[in-house]
Amino acid sequence: MNRPVRTRTDPDEVRTRILEVAEAHFRRIGYHKTSVADIASELGMSTANVYRFFPSKGAIKESICGLVVNEVAEIASTIAQSSAPASEKLIRLLTAVHHHGKAILVKEQRMHDLIVAAMQENWAITKAHIERMVTILEAIIREGIDAGEFKVEDPAEAARAVHTAFTAFFHPILIEHCLEHGEETEAGLRAQIRFSLKALGKPNMPSQTFASLMNAGIENRSA
Repeated sequence: MNRPVRTRTDPDEVRTRILEVAEAHFRRIGYHKTSVADIASELGMSTANVYRFFPSKGAIKESICGLVVNEVAEIASTIAQSSAPASEKLIRLLTAVHHHGKAILVKEQRMHDLIVAAMQENWAITKAHIERMVTILEAIIREGIDAGEFKVEDPAEAARAVHTAFTAFFHPILIEHCLEHGEETEAGLRAQIRFSLKALGKPNMPSQTFASLMNAGIENRSA
């Protein structure tokens, strides 16, 4: 007698579904108001079953935060892999990352709050994200050195310096502070990019070209 074949759900599919539901709740009502029971209820499973895949709500929060910051890294990576000269990549990347951060604050306040919590509590995912961003910057700077655009001896050190120099334009709390106080960030961003390029040994480029590249960075962010 043939017995019916029992199918087993792929654990990766279940994890993905849990994160999809959690992310939807986080975006709609915020991570503070979302409980593991809420997530389990929508999935039609027990809370204990959710904990089989994620040991805590904190683990779910960190995974969702990882999805959000990965969007930033993907924007940066796409620009870095383009065929443009290194200096142009740097302008577009720094502009795109800043505008992406502003867009999350304005359009996705609840996800912005999650990223703020991650930064304040020093979650491992934020450390990994910073390292990934520094690595991307280092690759661009190395390209610039090889092409004769940049004149620095240590690309790794230069990449960290550039990332640190843009803390005011990357950090979600500082972006929020500027917008709350009506401070315009564009002039400061433009000046900081020019300063960084000069520090890397790149002569000033024409204002029209520079402005065009910053606009391209904004388009990269929204693509």
